[in-house]
This record gives sequence, C-alpha cells and structure tokens, in this order.
Amino acid sequence: MAKTRLFFATDVHGSEVCFRKFLNAGRFYGVKTLILGGDITGKMIVPVVKKADGVYEAKYYGTVHKAKSEDELNKLKRLIRDGGFYPFVTSEDEMKDLANKNVNVDEIFKDLVLDALREWVKLAEERLKPEGIKLYMTGGNDDIPEISEILKSSDYIIDPEGVVVDLDGEHEMISTGYSNITPWKCPRDIGDDELWKIIEKMAKEVKNMKTAVFNFHVPPYDVPPLDYAPELDETLKPIMEGGSGLKMIPVGSKAVRKAIDEYQPLLGLHGHIHEGKGAIKVGRTMCINPGSEYGEGILRGVLITMDKDQVKEYLFTSG
Repeated sequence: MAKTRLFFATDVHGSEVCFRKFLNAGRFYGVKTLILGGDITGKMIVPVVKKADGVYEAKYYGTVHKAKSEDELNKLKRLIRDGGFYPFVTSEDEMKDLANKNVNVDEIFKDLVLDALREWVKLAEERLKPEGIKLYMTGGNDDIPEISEILKSSDYIIDPEGVVVDLDGEHEMISTGYSNITPWKCPRDIGDDELWKIIEKMAKEVKNMKTAVFNFHVPPYDVPPLDYAPELDETLKPIMEGGSGLKMIPVGSKAVRKAIDEYQPLLGLHGHIHEGKGAIKVGRTMCINPGSEYGEGILRGVLITMDKDQVKEYLFTSG
C-alpha cells in the first residue's frame, strides 16, 4: 500500500486567515487528508459601533479603528475575523442595552460563532470537494457543543468526535476534543475519569493499535514540551520563578497519558497548549503538537507520512 501523507493543525480559534490557509494546505503540500484538531471557534465579540455621524468605530487591541465607508467597514470586519474575534455591528443605543444587560450577550456570541462556522463549512466543501481532499474536523474544549450539529450537517466534512474512522484502509483514527479541567472551566472540560471512559469506549473498537492514530485535543500529561504551560496563581496570572522567567508545569491529561501508555498507538495528534510545539515518543507512540500562533495570523501545522506501522517522517510548517 502507498504511504499515507496528512496535514494536521489545531487551535485556530476562529481566525479566518488561519482557516483559509489550512484549507489551502491540501493542494499546497500535495496531501489528500486534512485534520483540524480542535478549538476551531473564537473567544470574543468586538463591537463595531455606528456613531451619530455615520462613522463606525471599534476598539481592537487597544487601538480605535474607524470605518467611513462600506469598503472600510468590510476591511475592519476582516481584520477582526482574521484575529479570531467576531465583529458585532451595532448602534450606540444597543451598546447601552448591552451595558445594562438588557440584551443577552451570550446568545449574540453563540449566533455569531455558529454563523461563522456555517460559512467555514460551506467554504471547505467548495474548496475541497473538487480536489477530493478529505477533512476531519472536530471541536476542542473551548468550543460550544452546538458546533457539532453544524459539522455533522455537512455531507463532506467528517466530525470524528467519539468514533473510529478509517483514514486510508490501513490506519484507524479515534478522536475527542474533550479536555481535563482547566482554570477557565471551558465548555468541554471534564474530569480525567470521565475522559478515560470516552477514550476507552473508542479504543475497544480499534482493530489494530499498531497502526492507529489518537487525535486527542489535549496532550498526555507530563510530556514536555507538549503539555507544559505557565503555572497560574488564584487570579489566573502567571507565576514567575526567580530569575528564570515563567514557572512551567505539566497541564496535560492523565487519562490521555494512560491511554498512550497502555494502548501504544502509532501516532498521537494533540494541541491545546499553544506554546507546546514538539514531537516526542512515549514508548512507541509518536506524539505531536504543532503549537498555535493564530493571534498573529500564522498557521502552524505538521506534515506527517505514515507507512503501515511506522511514522516515516514529519515536518513542522509555519506560514
């Protein structure tokens, strides 16, 4: 059988420019399988307020941006979307209602997230169908549950959450975007005991672990640098360690580590920790986290070549 090549990226967090780069990766790198490993949606609304003089204003990263025409407004909205945020075009009166909590901000945010994801699904279908490029795309711990309905509504994109999928007739893949508990109590944060049950259920259906891929958003516990992140105090501020800078600690999942240790699949695909770029073997399992720089509009990814029960090579990409 021919070698299998795939492109994996994760943690685009709603960045329009990163998602478009991801879709282009199949043709650019000559691969027929794309995997987007979780945390696909953004985290915040940016109000774009129409003032009395008709000029739109938005405060973005500490700078006040103004749009005096429809073209400038569209450019401003794209700037915000490329950074992973959601522009909310509104009026001064509506902003007052938001400030007074007369309007449900959570519902506005959810609607913006889901509308943007519908556009991404449509774009992916338009771009990838003609090329015959498969796309596996699932949520991460930051993603609200409702995104699953949109992903599963596609007749082309595959949401592999919680099931075994056949990548190429030889390599099976199991996936989950759930994570162990984080300080931010994200939508898909759960305890390690519960996460283990999800993993174990899928693992029992895998026919051949020697050629299997574990696409788990959270990396295994204590596998530096994949799961090392700054330790936070009770106010969620990073703790400094003497003159050496930030104090780094393992924050990965003990359930995922247990699964890697016990089942020893061929490959582990992970994300979650943006600064955790690396490729480390845990036993025979090659575990990879490409990292993330979505806020700068940079797509980090990894090209992987598999041959039966071997990871022949991998190459980190950035652009």
